[in-house]
Amino acid sequence: MGEIAQFIAVPIDLTEKGLVAGEAFKCATPAAAIERAKGYWKIFGHAGAVAFVRTGYPETSTTVLRKFGSVPDKLEF
Repeated sequence: MGEIAQFIAVPIDLTEKGLVAGEAFKCATPAAAIERAKGYWKIFGHAGAVAFVRTGYPETSTTVLRKFGSVPDKLEF
């Protein structure tokens, strides 16, 4: 059986507590996740956004595909 992969875009907002991740959006392809993240940042005006792929189950591995704008060094979702 193949490895499970989820392509995800997440907006990042600036709050009183600093940079905070918004609601994750699952995408069909890596390109779709990158475009969605770019839209969060450029069109919707979030402080930043990140696109990443999460693979494996139950043990997962996360790889950042692209970052836009202000994104914290340590991502916690």
